[in-house]
Amino acid sequence: MPKLVFTESYEKKAKKFIKKHPELRDKYIKTLKFLQTNPQHPSLKLHKLTGKLSKLHSISINLSYRITIYFIMKKDTIIPIDIGTHDEVY
Repeated sequence: MPKLVFTESYEKKAKKFIKKHPELRDKYIKTLKFLQTNPQHPSLKLHKLTGKLSKLHSISINLSYRITIYFIMKKDTIIPIDIGTHDEVY
């Protein structure tokens, strides 16, 4: 099972996101659980990004909100980087 590693920067962003969108708290937690137990789960819509974000992957919380991540499978580590709308994280 991959290990989720949260940076201080990401934790601040996540707290701000949840404070702004409290209705998404349960969906956010469910998304992180899927990410840790099965990163390929279809509801996450995991995909590699391109261009200046080509080192990152993205997953979906819902149709409007995303989490960008470093997805390092050699070390079984996933590091969330940013959270927000499509335009905010890309």
